[in-house]
Amino acid sequence: MKKLLKEFFKGIGSENPTFRLVLGLCPTLAVSTSVINGLGMGVAATFVLLGSNIIISLLRKFIPDQIRIPCFIMIIATFVTIVELTMKAYAPELSKALGIFVPLIVVNCIVLGRAEAFACKQGVFSSMLDALGMGIGFTLALLLISGIREMLGNGTLFGLLIAKGFEPVLYMVLAPGALLVIGLLIGGINFLARRRSAT
Repeated sequence: MKKLLKEFFKGIGSENPTFRLVLGLCPTLAVSTSVINGLGMGVAATFVLLGSNIIISLLRKFIPDQIRIPCFIMIIATFVTIVELTMKAYAPELSKALGIFVPLIVVNCIVLGRAEAFACKQGVFSSMLDALGMGIGFTLALLLISGIREMLGNGTLFGLLIAKGFEPVLYMVLAPGALLVIGLLIGGINFLARRRSAT
């Protein structure tokens, strides 16, 4: 049980895809201008991670090593298509805001990396916990980054005005603002981790 909990929590903490492994930065930079966009991308990526990890784990003994990557991509693409069509049907505004970054989940390093490094070697339950942990970790990172960017760049949170008379810092809703926020957060997390390990 302890090992299973470790598999789940590593994606949120020690192996967080954004802050510790520095993976999936392309959608992180692009969609983290608002919390709603960040949440949408995080949920979409988590669904794809969960579905693909489960299927790959179930089929791992039947997929030949020579064609495993194309097989993984086909499985991942199936779940991405489900997410994309569902989003277009039930959340068209979110789908438009996220744009090309939903279909690009197919080649997202986080999803393909978990399939290659974990799901094709482990059982279904472990793979499911790994996917949930990584997905939640990615979603939390997106929420933190997009929350900071939306508050400073627009003066809003979830689209609601948070302070009257606040002068937005437009730099924060541009790509360099995303890089600045991510860099500062990674630096802060690394500093805290070193300080904790030193004590």
